[in-house]
Amino acid sequence: MGVRAAFFDLDKTVIAKPSVVALGPELHAKGFIQRRTLARAAFSQALFLWFGADQEKMEKVRREMLRLTKGWSKDEVRSLVEETLTNTIEPLIYREALEYIDLHRERGDEVWIVSSSPEEIVQPFAALIGATGAIASRASVDAQGRYTGELDFFCQGVGKAVAMAELAGARGLDLANSAAYSDSHTDVPMLEAVGHPYAVNPDRELLKIAQERQWPTLKFSHPVRPKTRRVSHTPMLVGLVAVAALALLGRGRRRRGA
Repeated sequence: MGVRAAFFDLDKTVIAKPSVVALGPELHAKGFIQRRTLARAAFSQALFLWFGADQEKMEKVRREMLRLTKGWSKDEVRSLVEETLTNTIEPLIYREALEYIDLHRERGDEVWIVSSSPEEIVQPFAALIGATGAIASRASVDAQGRYTGELDFFCQGVGKAVAMAELAGARGLDLANSAAYSDSHTDVPMLEAVGHPYAVNPDRELLKIAQERQWPTLKFSHPVRPKTRRVSHTPMLVGLVAVAALALLGRGRRRRGA
């Protein structure tokens, strides 16, 4: 038997809302995005929270946001996020998510954050909450260190399950005895990849699927800063404005099921 692992989606599973919505005001203040773009992000988030992901609309927004990032300097964005992430993202972390993460770590399980958000934010975030590591999207950067508006790898839908299987092969993980946690029906492949799937704050379609398949459902609702319940952590050094492209509704089209 291999090592057990627990895989956690990020937005609305470990943190209370999409990363870009939290970072949006700072991006606007620094001139990276216009007010109307920020308003559209907030509106899209509201639709997502109340009605679940409309895949066609979500894909359209994702493409628009990717185009928006083209030409932005990775170093400039890194500096912005480095200055603001602690105050914008850290307070959104669910206490219940941290408790489940602690439980898995105490059992000797590996803990992985699996997110469509960019690796530049997901990896340090994983370190902040004491996870083993992260699986995340990778944005393309040109020779001048500017975003091209394209992705080298989009960690979404079936892509999450494929990346998890590759990780399991490399690290000797036993997926049949592992767990996965997510809020969205777009992550059904991720949940199907393990023997113990959990629907966390599920959207309407995932709730239906969970009920049909008798998957446990969980409610996370109490954000709390990790430092209020742990010793100090390594400061987070993060970047990549592709946060705006990916963390916001980066749950594109996919087919339901395996």
